[in-house]
Amino acid sequence: MASASSDIAAPRPLGLISLVLVLGTITTLLDSTIVNIAIDHLATTFDASVADVQWVATAYLLAFVSVIPVSGWLAERLGARRVWIIAIAVFLLGSLLCGFAWDLPSLIGFRVLQGLGGGLVLPVAITILSQAAGPDRMAHAMVAIGLPGQLAPILGPVIGGAIIESWDWHWLFFVNVPICIAALILSPLFLPAASGRPGHRFDLLGFVLLTPAVSLLAFGVSQAVGVDGFAAPSSWMPLAGGAVLLAGFVIRSLAAKGAALIDVRVFRRRSFGLSSVITFVAGFSLYAIMFLLPLFYQNVRGRGIFETGLLLIPQGVGTILFLLAYRRWLATVDARFVVGGGVVLTMLGILPFALSGTDGSESLLLVGQFVQGIGLGAASIPVMTMAMASLSHDETPRGSAAFSVVQRVGAPFGVAVIAVILQAYVGGSTTADAILPAFQATFWWVIALSIVPLLLAFFIPRLRRAPADAVSEEAVSEGARG
Repeated sequence: MASASSDIAAPRPLGLISLVLVLGTITTLLDSTIVNIAIDHLATTFDASVADVQWVATAYLLAFVSVIPVSGWLAERLGARRVWIIAIAVFLLGSLLCGFAWDLPSLIGFRVLQGLGGGLVLPVAITILSQAAGPDRMAHAMVAIGLPGQLAPILGPVIGGAIIESWDWHWLFFVNVPICIAALILSPLFLPAASGRPGHRFDLLGFVLLTPAVSLLAFGVSQAVGVDGFAAPSSWMPLAGGAVLLAGFVIRSLAAKGAALIDVRVFRRRSFGLSSVITFVAGFSLYAIMFLLPLFYQNVRGRGIFETGLLLIPQGVGTILFLLAYRRWLATVDARFVVGGGVVLTMLGILPFALSGTDGSESLLLVGQFVQGIGLGAASIPVMTMAMASLSHDETPRGSAAFSVVQRVGAPFGVAVIAVILQAYVGGSTTADAILPAFQATFWWVIALSIVPLLLAFFIPRLRRAPADAVSEEAVSEGARG
C-alpha cells in the first residue's frame, strides 16, 4: 500500500500534470457540445431526420456514462496512468473513425467507441490529480480539472460553428486528433506512475446492476427534452428502470463484504455527500443557465450559431478570472462564503435576461454573463475540492467514479427539468415576441431554484489543512467507522 502511495506522490510539478490532464479532458467534454450544435447540419448531410441524427449525440452520452462505474476498479487494477493513456488512445481512434464515417449508422457506431474512451478520461484524471496533489494542494488540483467542464459549453459552439462555416463536418472529429496525440506523448513524461493491483477482484454483480442503471437514467433524461417531457414513455420508463437497478446496486453495495464497484458508504461522509447533493441540485439552476443562454440568443435575439458562441465568451472570461483568483488566495477562504457568494453572483447575472426584451443593447447581458461566469466557478470548484479532499488515497479511484456518476447523470437531470419548464411555457409559440415571456418565466424559475444550493452552502464544513501525504481528519474518522 505504501509503495503505491509513494509512486503516485512522486515529486512531479503539479502544473505539468494538470496541463497534460487538461489536454485529455477538454477534448472529451468539448466533443459533446461541438457535435450538438451541428445536428441540423448532419441531418441535411445524411438526408436523415433530426430524431435519427440525434443518436450521434445520444450514443456518445450513453457510452460515456456506461464506463464511468468501472473507472475506479480499472485505475486500481492497472494503474491510473495506464488506464488514462488507454482511454485517450481509444478516444483518439474513435475520433479518427468518426471523421472517416461513410454514413449515419457508421458514425453512430464510431461515436460509441469514442464515448467509451471519453467516459474513462475525466474520473481517472480526477484520480491522478487528486492523488498527486494530496489534501494540502487539492484546491489547486480541482481548478485544473474544473476548467474544461466550465469552458466546454462555451467554447463548443464557437469551435463547432467555425468548423461548420469554414470547413465540413469531418473536422468536428479530426480537431481532436492533434490534442490527443500531444496528450499521449506527454503522459509518460509527466504523469506519475502507479503500479496496479493484479489480484483486485472485479465486482461483477455490481457492474451488472450499476452500468445499465446509469445508462438508462442518462437515456431517460436525454428523452425528457421533447414536447411531452418526463411524461413521455421513452423518458419515464428508462428512468424507472434505472432507478430500480440503482436501488438494487445501493443495497448490494452496502451488504457487500468485499470492495463494491462503487463504495456508496462515502456518501455518508458529510463533505462527500453534501458535495454530491449540491452538484445534483445545481443542475436545476447553475448548470441550467448554460443550457438556456444559447437558446435565448438564437430564438429570442435571432443570433446564429457562431455569433451565439461569441456572445457567450464573457461567461468563460469570468470563470477563468475566478479560477486564477482561487488558485492564489480564495482557497484559504471559508468554502461556505465562496460557494454561497458564487450562487448569489450567478443569480444576479441571470436578472438581466429575466428582464430583457427581443431587441436593444446587449451590453447589460454581456455584463450579466461575466458575473455568471465568476459565480459558476465559485459555486462548483470548491464543491469538487471538498468532495475529493474528504477521500483517502486508496478511496480516490472509486470515489472519483462515484462523484463523476453524479455529475454526468444528476446535473443533466436538472437541466432536463428546466427544459421541460421552458417547453411548457413556449407551447406552440414560434415568434420571438411570443417566446420571450416563456424564457423570462424560465429564467425566474432558475433564480428561484438557485436558492436550494445557496441554503445548502451554509452546511459546508470548513476543511482542515493536512500534510500532503495524509488524508483529512474527517476521512480518517469516517473511514474508521465505515
